[in-house]
Amino acid sequence: MAKQGTILVVDDNKGILTAVQMLLGTCFEKVITISTPNKIKTTLHNENVDVVLLDMNFSAGINTGNEGLFWLSEIKKEDPSVQVVLFTAYADIDLAVRGIKEGATDFVVKPWNNAKLLETLKTAYDIRTANKKGIPHENSKLVVSKESGMFWGESNAMQQLRNLIEKVAKTDANILITGENGTGKEMLAREIHMLSNRKKEAMVPVDMGAITETLFESELFGHMKGAFTDARADRPGKFEAANNGTLFLDEIGNLSYHLQAKLLTALQRRSVVRVGSNTPIPVNIRLICATNRDLQDMVQKEQFREDLLYRINTIHVEIPSLRDRPEDIVPLTEIFLAKYCSIYGKSSMRLNADAKEKLKQQPWFGNIRELEHTIEKAVIISEGETLDSSDFDFPRKKESPLKEVTTLEEMEYNMIKNAMDKYNGNLSLVASQLGISRQTLYNKIKRYEL
Repeated sequence: MAKQGTILVVDDNKGILTAVQMLLGTCFEKVITISTPNKIKTTLHNENVDVVLLDMNFSAGINTGNEGLFWLSEIKKEDPSVQVVLFTAYADIDLAVRGIKEGATDFVVKPWNNAKLLETLKTAYDIRTANKKGIPHENSKLVVSKESGMFWGESNAMQQLRNLIEKVAKTDANILITGENGTGKEMLAREIHMLSNRKKEAMVPVDMGAITETLFESELFGHMKGAFTDARADRPGKFEAANNGTLFLDEIGNLSYHLQAKLLTALQRRSVVRVGSNTPIPVNIRLICATNRDLQDMVQKEQFREDLLYRINTIHVEIPSLRDRPEDIVPLTEIFLAKYCSIYGKSSMRLNADAKEKLKQQPWFGNIRELEHTIEKAVIISEGETLDSSDFDFPRKKESPLKEVTTLEEMEYNMIKNAMDKYNGNLSLVASQLGISRQTLYNKIKRYEL
């Protein structure tokens, strides 16, 4: 096979750079290696780079993958057409999903399999080549992880859920996942996909609350060249990308009422029409939706279409909150302890009895996400090998409206929270009350984890 293309490898481990350079030299015409991300921009300016293999953590960084995500965004600012494959030492599903959403092509876990690494990077190069020609590549729909990161635990509630999932996953029935923020709805969707007959195809996640109304049809259904000002080439939408696979519509409850009708039409017809075209394109997808909102209540308030709810709700599964399965708190904590001790280069830590009891007594309104952040903080701060109750600080939340506000962020948080309580989570009314767009409101909700 002829060598083609230029690849840039960024990793602070020189041993890894040497090994990868020897391996990639068999298929890439030029392999460039650098040990510090600060040289990325200069290299992109001086070289015609097709693919970047980017480490997620560097010795000078904060080792949560955030540094890798920062440099991913910087690469995309320099040249959006460069394909970026993330190189990570731990299989963090949430982080990988975030990286894919922010523009990465795929990811590879260390220690790597040589054949898998070459296959992934070759696919990234093929996507780059196809994009240059304006031709959609069949694998440009790649979305992380063939691995399962689902933790089922020992609680009766989760075991019942597992039994249900194992029954319905192998069917093509539409599934609606509900549950509080931080319970792992997207992770469960990935588990369903991995257990389904479509597991060899892509699962394409779409954050419905993050799509602006003007780009809704383009993002989901695709567009034709010239359909609008920035449409420089034909582009398939998320439905086409998920063809023969799974389409995961997250935060479905945040979709505005009139866009719900357009989504329903596509689901009923099993086809989409790209913006700027009149030709229907058949799609074969397995649909999974998720929300933390009460869709039945929204139907009663005429905020959600009843016919759409029937369409997406063939099977309804609800993930229980963490406080409803306290027996899973300590096992989850131990998983996160091992993970963050590895990430931050610390010796293995353990919990004493007081710490375990304190963690089990917490309400965990942020659920697994809140628990993970708490453990990460404790690992960072603690200097010993045993965590006790004093290593976990849970400040009481003051609900009094007379609480003194000391920063603009606190004031903004309180205004948004009060408006959401007043309008029962109706984002359109909340945005109108606050004088901001739905998109701006949604971004702030994400930021403050409301």
